[in-house]
Amino acid sequence: MTEVMLAEWNQFLAKSPDTHLLQMGEWGELKEGFGWKPIRIISGNVGVQILFRRLPLGFTIAYMPKVSSDQLSATSDQFWREIDSVCKKNRAVFLKLEPDAWTDEFILHPSSFIISKHNIQPPRTITLDINASEEDILAKMKPKCRYNIRLAEKKGVTVRAWDDIAAFHAMMTVTGGRDGFGVHSKEYYQRAYDLFHPKGTCELLVAEYEGKPLASLMVFANAKRAWYVYGASNNEERNRMPTYLLQWEAIRWAKARGCEEYDLWGVPDENEETLEAQFESRHDGLWGVYRFKRGFGGQLKRAAQALDRVYNPLLYWVYTWYISRGG
Repeated sequence: MTEVMLAEWNQFLAKSPDTHLLQMGEWGELKEGFGWKPIRIISGNVGVQILFRRLPLGFTIAYMPKVSSDQLSATSDQFWREIDSVCKKNRAVFLKLEPDAWTDEFILHPSSFIISKHNIQPPRTITLDINASEEDILAKMKPKCRYNIRLAEKKGVTVRAWDDIAAFHAMMTVTGGRDGFGVHSKEYYQRAYDLFHPKGTCELLVAEYEGKPLASLMVFANAKRAWYVYGASNNEERNRMPTYLLQWEAIRWAKARGCEEYDLWGVPDENEETLEAQFESRHDGLWGVYRFKRGFGGQLKRAAQALDRVYNPLLYWVYTWYISRGG
């Protein structure tokens, strides 16, 4: 087993082009400046990027986000013993593994893991099949969504590439305050843009009316998949429906790069029956965005549940207790 630097990791990933965004080397570089330490390990044909989150007293949490089923199926007991060695060297309380697989597809259960009660990434999402004509993609949307896309165009909204991270962050702050979610620092979004945009794997788009920014989003792509990760809008001209045209142009951007799947990244972790019954009355948490995202059609999916490998049972118990209290 070999710990490798970014260049070697990217060479390894070139052999697995459909790697998830969170296993890309640039994602590790992004997180490194904000409390995490990436370690990339290659053993034969298997490779993983582990992120270590610093805790008090020198302890850490180890996190393996979105590791592909192909990689996991190729692991061995020896591989996991070597992973254990790296984790213990970094004083990890536990290792959290989030497979890059949907619940109905994931059958591998690595030894010595327990089913976690806590996912770091939103487990449920909506994915769009964009391996079709634009007309077919539009046809699968809710009629109101299609109407709003066209309305935005008729009302003079335009969308273009943008690079004003300070303005994007200001807009994110407005959105977070309005919808009740946390917002990263301006430096975080700048770092993400600087790492991914030069590779052509990220774009910042802005919807404007008469030159005034109304909404913006940051979309990422790798091989056949794209992810809508960060989005914001201010409180002006909302009757012009800028967010709908903006999202449509992000889908078109991903499609132009050969993507076949567009991940809308996060809806409430409920089944479709519950979501459809409650989305008009609830606005807390991810409920506030479900009504918007559902309009684009697509398929509701749930990621395979996270798995934990525990090294310090007492501190792990403290962690799970803290998380259960909303920490």
